[in-house]
Amino acid sequence: MKNIYLLFCCLPLVCFSQITTNPSTIEIDQSVTITVDLNDTTTDCNGINSPNKVYMHSGLGDDSNPWGYSVIGNWGEDDGVGEMTNNGDGTWSITFVPFEYYGITSSEANSVTKMGIVFRNEDGSQELKDNDCSDFFLNVGALQVTMVNPDQSNVIVVEYNSQTQIISYNSNGPANYELFIQGASYHSQDNTTFYQSSLITNITDNLNCSLVVTQGSSIVTKNFSIYVNKSEIENLSESFRNGINYHPNDPTKVTLVLEAPTKDFVYVAGSFNDYQPTIDYAMKKKPDSDIFWLEINDLTAGSIETYQYWVYDQNPTSGSPIEVKTADPYSTLVLSPFDDDFIPASNYPNLPAYPEGQKREVTVIETGQNDYNWQVLEFNKPAKENLVIYEILLRDFDTDSSFQNLIDRVEYFKNLNINAIELMPVMEFEGNESWGYNPAFHMALDKFYGEKNKFKELIDVFHQNGIAVILDLAFNHAFGRSPLVRMWMEDPDGNGWGDPSVENPYFNYEATHSYGVGADFNHSSAFTKKYTKRVIEHWIEEFKIDGFRWDLTKGFTQNCASGDDVCTNTYQSDRVSILKEYADHSWSVDPNHYVIFEHLGSQQEEKEWADYRIDEGKGILLWGNTTAPYGQLSMGYSSNSNLSSVGHSSRDFVNKHLIGYNESHDEERIMFNNLQYGASNSSYDVKELNTSLQRVASLGAVFFTVPGPKMIWHFGELGMDNSIYTCSDGTYDFEECKLDTKPQPQWVENWVEEPNRYNIYETWARLIELKTSQEVFKGNYAIDSGNLTPKIYVYDNTINDNLLKNVVILSNFDLEARDIVPYFPYPGTWYDLMDNSGETYYDITNTSLPITIEPGSFKIYGNVAVTENSLSSDDLNFIDYVEMYPNPSKNFVYFSSDLNQVQILDLNLKFVNKKINSYKRGQKINISNLDDGLYFVKTESNNNRIKYFKLLKN
Repeated sequence: MKNIYLLFCCLPLVCFSQITTNPSTIEIDQSVTITVDLNDTTTDCNGINSPNKVYMHSGLGDDSNPWGYSVIGNWGEDDGVGEMTNNGDGTWSITFVPFEYYGITSSEANSVTKMGIVFRNEDGSQELKDNDCSDFFLNVGALQVTMVNPDQSNVIVVEYNSQTQIISYNSNGPANYELFIQGASYHSQDNTTFYQSSLITNITDNLNCSLVVTQGSSIVTKNFSIYVNKSEIENLSESFRNGINYHPNDPTKVTLVLEAPTKDFVYVAGSFNDYQPTIDYAMKKKPDSDIFWLEINDLTAGSIETYQYWVYDQNPTSGSPIEVKTADPYSTLVLSPFDDDFIPASNYPNLPAYPEGQKREVTVIETGQNDYNWQVLEFNKPAKENLVIYEILLRDFDTDSSFQNLIDRVEYFKNLNINAIELMPVMEFEGNESWGYNPAFHMALDKFYGEKNKFKELIDVFHQNGIAVILDLAFNHAFGRSPLVRMWMEDPDGNGWGDPSVENPYFNYEATHSYGVGADFNHSSAFTKKYTKRVIEHWIEEFKIDGFRWDLTKGFTQNCASGDDVCTNTYQSDRVSILKEYADHSWSVDPNHYVIFEHLGSQQEEKEWADYRIDEGKGILLWGNTTAPYGQLSMGYSSNSNLSSVGHSSRDFVNKHLIGYNESHDEERIMFNNLQYGASNSSYDVKELNTSLQRVASLGAVFFTVPGPKMIWHFGELGMDNSIYTCSDGTYDFEECKLDTKPQPQWVENWVEEPNRYNIYETWARLIELKTSQEVFKGNYAIDSGNLTPKIYVYDNTINDNLLKNVVILSNFDLEARDIVPYFPYPGTWYDLMDNSGETYYDITNTSLPITIEPGSFKIYGNVAVTENSLSSDDLNFIDYVEMYPNPSKNFVYFSSDLNQVQILDLNLKFVNKKINSYKRGQKINISNLDDGLYFVKTESNNNRIKYFKLLKN
């Protein structure tokens, strides 16, 4: 008995000076009052100071997961759920019966042993945890049972045909113990504190077990499993890859492949075996490799199946689990118990149900899938130096946060004349409303935005309209739900989450650069390279993605220490090499793929990438942040307003591969700064809304015209003036709200109908039209800036004299009119390029004569006019020979010509379910079912030329 006595002496005493319970022992079916003392400041974990309200965010579970059965509370919501009573002395209390309060089942009640708690103020900005910054965990029930074999993992691993024994004890005196195996009673022992079963012998299959401990009316049930290590060695064809391998000629089977170095054996648990895998579902192992595989048969073609890998390590590194249950790291669709209940059915119709009784993500198998019918099989990408990219966070683009939102507004993009959109990460991330830089599954779409065929439709529709689709790719890091993290993690508290262990073949134990976030990928690892290249292939081959913007590329080195900014920001040869390798792989799949790095520094590295394989017409694109100088200009300040960094010449690149931008998801809105900090005098105030909107319109003239690719951030073209620190409720908080979901004034308030906001859109559309249609804007340039009247000269002497070959851009961002000497390169007729009729021009005899420009305005001149007729038919937005009548109309409208298509759109250019194909002249179009109001009607001629009409329905 000596060993048993020592075991009892080592039991931890759990107490919290800040929490008291009445009665002292919490029973599942009895009322309890929990009181927290906020006067006690012994905790280093935040603390709640002078709150108006205090909430108890809490849950019930077992030893392995105190939150596992039920959680009560809506974090950050002041909705009364979990609200405590103020006792007036710095203490707060709440009284409840656990069984009723948490709504658990009787079966769960029998297994409850722990309660998890975190206290917070009403908006969640302050919280109180235990001294070690972990959650508070309280015992539930006087009868506390501790398992020795198995331990807290609730897993015993045995060799095939071997034996084991169950050992347990309790803290409340003699009790009756009964062991059940596969539902049948196997062994019992009464009136004992310490339990040791008889041997369980000849174990040849996995076993589900329960130890039921009874003491008077108290019953505690401990559920656990015994798993058999039996991995047969069998070869696998090299044609099979990690993840799900479908069999095109047999939709009733799949082959699953998992690469899991250091792991001993793996089971596949799924809907096809009721998540109770027998020995038949032990994965085979490929000889002399770390690759496990299993063929799953007898599936129903077209049906949805789900599965997890149950991965076992018989001798894990310290703090790591024996068992990890995880989805497939190569999943293309995952179901989540955390997120899926909050996904709107309108975004993802018929979302498969998460399998009842499981934990964490599961992977979906879809056999016999119908392929998407692509309309554009080979998209002709815009030239790199011609790109005008529109950056979008889908979550904040429209109220539905869906792929369909973008499809509905394709005309909005097309009329702006942009030729590429760049989507912030849409890969499966943690939660639903996120920027997407917390990825968990790099090959799966986040279901919050929609399903995969809807995303393919989006890409197809944009390709039909000449617009490329670029994805933001976050490969500096992953987060804790990633199977690549969880399979090799430290998890000392056994809650199923943790950081990478020293054994992790994909991630560094600590970040090797100063921009660490989440789990830091080791891009020198062969495993990481293999995974990354597979992700590249997936999005190009499956979705026809035109390019990737690689996030935070400074983190791709192994040479620096966490927090070492100097090392991180200087030249690192390993970083240069690995990123070239990834670019090469992209180009091996798609020779014209856009490769974009967000590096923002280390110009030696950027030059190597920009000029890489340039003789083959390739080269890597780089982000170029010019927020500061353009912001200064717009506000009316000359200091730090040098615009030279927007162009490739500032980096000495061989080619024009610097993507200049003055707004992005990471930078404050120019309009916000204008309205807050703009300059003013007695007659002109930048802080006045319409004045500021005009200045932003003019800012485009000294931005888009500089040769090289450009990027804008969504709704800059409408003068978005909400700060990036705007909270979801419309308030402002620099500390808390940068990542918040943003309000949607641009659509709710119908900004496209506000003349001063729409003026930015129209001005930029014309500037972008010039940039993308005229060869001179691929040529050379000179910038005269650093003051409030910057000038830009764009030229290409190889172009014929009868074409646009010289452009002069003059601007005035001062607070009063200025006479600006244009210094035209030669005398002659110079045309105002903002006039697409070609009728506004100036005969210049003296190139030094000044031109007066009003404050916040610009002029752009060319040696020839660029009229509507001089543009290609693809660039025309209007045609003159089609007429619509009557207008206004109550019931019908007609058109004077045959048309390929007619569409009726609302004022936000969203389709309103009225589309006619192959329209014949004089054919009636019934509009009687439309609500009264103003609409746009888009017509497309038989030679694909477009004209818009405004229709008043009344």
